[in-house]
Amino acid sequence: MPKHIANDPADLFRHVSAEKAAFYRCIMDVFAAAKRQYRLQLRPDEVLAEARWPDGSPRVEEVNAALGQLAEWGNLESHPDTARVSNLSDFYRARFLYRLSPGGEAVESALAVFVQTLQRRAELQTVALEDIASRLQALQALAGTDEPDVAKIHETLRDLVRVFEGLAENAQAFMAGVARSIELQQAEAGAVANYKKRLIDYLERFMGDLVRRSDTIARLILALEPSIDALLGQVAERESRDAAPGGAQDQSDARDRVLQAWCERWKGLRGWFLSTGHEPPQAELLRARARSAIPQLLAAIAALNERRSGRSDRSADFRLLAGWFAACADNGEAHQLARAAFALNPARHFSLNAGADADLPASTSWADAAPLRIHPRLREYGEAAPRGPLPRVRDRAEDRAFLALQFAEESLQVEAARKRLATSHPARLSDLGELDTHAFGLFLGLLGEALSEQAGPEAPIERQTGDGLLHIHLRPLARDSHARIDTPHGVFAGRDHLITITPLQDGR
Repeated sequence: MPKHIANDPADLFRHVSAEKAAFYRCIMDVFAAAKRQYRLQLRPDEVLAEARWPDGSPRVEEVNAALGQLAEWGNLESHPDTARVSNLSDFYRARFLYRLSPGGEAVESALAVFVQTLQRRAELQTVALEDIASRLQALQALAGTDEPDVAKIHETLRDLVRVFEGLAENAQAFMAGVARSIELQQAEAGAVANYKKRLIDYLERFMGDLVRRSDTIARLILALEPSIDALLGQVAERESRDAAPGGAQDQSDARDRVLQAWCERWKGLRGWFLSTGHEPPQAELLRARARSAIPQLLAAIAALNERRSGRSDRSADFRLLAGWFAACADNGEAHQLARAAFALNPARHFSLNAGADADLPASTSWADAAPLRIHPRLREYGEAAPRGPLPRVRDRAEDRAFLALQFAEESLQVEAARKRLATSHPARLSDLGELDTHAFGLFLGLLGEALSEQAGPEAPIERQTGDGLLHIHLRPLARDSHARIDTPHGVFAGRDHLITITPLQDGR
C-alpha cells in the first residue's frame, strides 16, 4: 500500500516557504519532469542524480529525509521498494519508491501556471484580429448552407472564443502595464528614446490594424445576427449531450446553461466591436487608451528632460514676474498679467445662490454682483445640505438626441471632406482651390501629421495617419513655388507641395 498521509490541503504548499524550500523545490522539479516524461516512480538515488542542486550534491541520507517529509506533507506518495532486495537485511531495511500524489501534481501545475503568468508579456495581437475575421467568415459560410454541419460550427465557435479571449486578456494586460513600463523607462535617457520609438511604432501599427479590421468584423457580426440564435442553440444541444447524460429534464437544464454561456460569449464579442446603447464598443475604448499612451510617454520624456536640466529657481521666477508687473502701463494690464500668472479666472460658475445668480453673466465682478447669502451650516461644517426632497432627475433624452443629430451631421461633413481630399491621386496644393471649414480642418490635421515627421525642408514624407485611416505622401516642389488656399477663416499660403492622400482599405 502506498504510504501517503492526508493532511490539511494547505500542507501541500508548506515546502514552498519551509526553511529548506530551495532543497525541496529541486526535488519536486525532478518529479514534475518525470511526470512529463511518463515515468511513474523514482528512487532516492535517481532523485540525487537528476536534481539540479544549487549548492552541490547532498548526501543520500538528506535526500531520503526530504522525500519522507514531502510524503508526510502529501506532495509525494511512497511505496516499498522490493526490487533490489538481495538478502534478509535488505528486506528489513526501509527502501521506498516515490511518485507525485494527486495533490502534489495539482500544486506543481498551479506553480507552473503561476510562473508562466508572471513571466508572460502582454501584447496587442493584430494577428488575433485577422483570426477573428476569418472565423466569422467561416461561421457565415457554414450558416448559409442548407444543412449546417453542427460539429464544424461548434469547432469554429470554440476557436473564435479562444482567440477572442486571448485578444481581450492580452489587450487589457498590455494597456494596464503601459504606464508602469513608461515609469520604469525613466531611469536613463537612451532607454527612454529607444522605448519611445518602439512603443509609438508598435501602437500605430496596432491602431491601424484595429481600425481596418474592426469595421470588417462589425459587418460580419451584423450579418450573422439573424442566424446566430439558431447556431448557438444547435451548439448548446450538441454540447449538452455529454454534459447531462441523465433524464430529459436534466439534459434540458444543461442545454439552457450551456446556451446561456454561449449567448454571454457572443454578447461580449458583439460589445467589443459594436456599440451597445450609449456605450461605445470596447475596441474604440482600447484604441483611445492606446492613443493616450503616446502623450504619457511624451510627458515621461519631458519629466526626464526637466530632471536633467535641474529645477528652476522659484525666487528668480518671482523677481522676473515682479519686473513684468512693474513694467505694466496701467492696472488693467497688471490684472491681466495676474490672471495669466496665477490662473485667477472668473468663478461665477460656482454658485451658492442658484436663484439669484441664474441670469448673472460669468464675467460679472464680485463687487458689482448681489451679495451672497452664506448658510450657517456651510460656515460650520463646510457643506450646506439642501432642505426638502431631492430635485427630480432631469430627462436628458432630448439633449442626447440633439447631440446625436449634431454628431451625425458633423460625421457626414467630415466624410465628405475626406472623400474630396483622399482621391489616391497626386495633386498640387495650389490646385486644391477653396476649402470649407471641415475640409480645411482635415487638411491642416493631415499636413501637421506629415510635417512632424519631415527630416528636412527638401525631404519627401510618407506616413500613415494616427487613426490608421489614411496614407499621406508629401513631396516639396521648387523653392520659388507658391500655393494659395482660400478658406472661410482667411487665406492659407506657402510653398507648394505635391500631396497624395490614399484611404486605407481592409487588408492593406
